[in-house]
Amino acid sequence: MADKIRLGFVGANVNSTWSNQSHFPAILASPDVEMTAVCTTRPESAEEARQRFGAKLAFHDFNTMVASDEIDAVAVVVRVPSHYEPTRAAIEAGKHVLTEWPLGRNTAEAVELADLARSRGVQTAVGLQSRVSPALMYVKELLEQGYVGDMLSCSVNTFRDGRPERHSSNTWQRDASLGANTLTIATGHVIDALRFVAGDFSRVAAMVTTQMQHWYETDTERLVVTNSPDNVRVSGQLKNDAAAAVHVGAVPWAGSGYRMEIYGLGGTLIVTGSVSSQRGEMLRVQGAEGGNVLQDLTIPQRFFYLPDDFPRGDPFNIGQLYTLFAESIRTGESRQPTFDTAVGLHRFIDTIKQASDTGQELPVS
Repeated sequence: MADKIRLGFVGANVNSTWSNQSHFPAILASPDVEMTAVCTTRPESAEEARQRFGAKLAFHDFNTMVASDEIDAVAVVVRVPSHYEPTRAAIEAGKHVLTEWPLGRNTAEAVELADLARSRGVQTAVGLQSRVSPALMYVKELLEQGYVGDMLSCSVNTFRDGRPERHSSNTWQRDASLGANTLTIATGHVIDALRFVAGDFSRVAAMVTTQMQHWYETDTERLVVTNSPDNVRVSGQLKNDAAAAVHVGAVPWAGSGYRMEIYGLGGTLIVTGSVSSQRGEMLRVQGAEGGNVLQDLTIPQRFFYLPDDFPRGDPFNIGQLYTLFAESIRTGESRQPTFDTAVGLHRFIDTIKQASDTGQELPVS
């Protein structure tokens, strides 16, 4: 195997918004992976991507790309409904796979992909990059070391842009069955961050609602109906008996960003950011022990896996994820969120939806 993991990238269109913000700059700056092959749906856009990123190979069929002996691993960064087929093809070709979150449109797809990867012995990673955020890894360590003492309660609020006016190319998410909405994506990331640092839920109640039931398409000048959730409220209890509350909302204007609060008998931890837990901005961590005043805490260098000159912002946590993915390929030991991590979150989101639909508090297995 080469010094760098040779990566084939499915979804390498140079006009892709999220990939341009995060994956492309992360890979180009990575000391651990290289963009060896690119794949889009058309030969012209594939060649454009090959030239833009300096890739060796260009494909417009992911089945052909994953069969190449010149790549070690595949990244699948396309719309959620299209995650399943290229991910499955890569696993069947014996390639290690990193797929964005959500892993599939539903839990059944996620379970199938995780089981297949395990049976084929390939390494996996899923884009739950809150779990590689230096700030959140530090908070997890502080909690494990007893910084707040016995945990009493925790809460997370996240309010992000969810404008009611958008181009028709961005209204496909109005169909909840496609698996890409505030419940699956935004809430998935936010509640996964809470579960990562504070522990799993033991029981949960929820209200999942669609507050804006129409979106306006700016190019077609028509209103379209949406059934995708845009506000998710979760309350429950963690396995450590702490009370927990989460509210994630897509709001039209000036969302206030991310705030996690954790309170215990011995102290308090507060984590804040302008967007969300998984984005690459360096979250602010504040703490207070034993009656002291809340103060900023310095994140230890051991939680940074990237060079000092690595791009900050959205590429950073993605870069952290690629580094751990590459490490797992080399060593066989995984420290990154895997497909099994994704399955656990898919199942928990199903429980949240069921709790909301039935109006009942449910146990969490």
